[in-house]
Amino acid sequence: MKIIVKYTDEEIGNIKIIEDFLPKPENLILKDENIKVTISLTKESVEFFKDEAKKHHTQYQKMIRNLLDIYASNYKQTLTNW
Repeated sequence: MKIIVKYTDEEIGNIKIIEDFLPKPENLILKDENIKVTISLTKESVEFFKDEAKKHHTQYQKMIRNLLDIYASNYKQTLTNW
């Protein structure tokens, strides 16, 4: 069943205009500085990340990179708290 909306020229009522709070599209682009490296990983590890990446519709390299970033960030915080 299709719902038909009928518009009229009536007043809208009390409205509140809010300031635009959304970022500009160019501010949504992540500009991480990446460095290409060559690394040897076990077949088991790579297969794990590839399988998980398929489940989550992402790239396995991105998952590995995020894992390393999280590890480095947490370890760095641990060192600064000593």
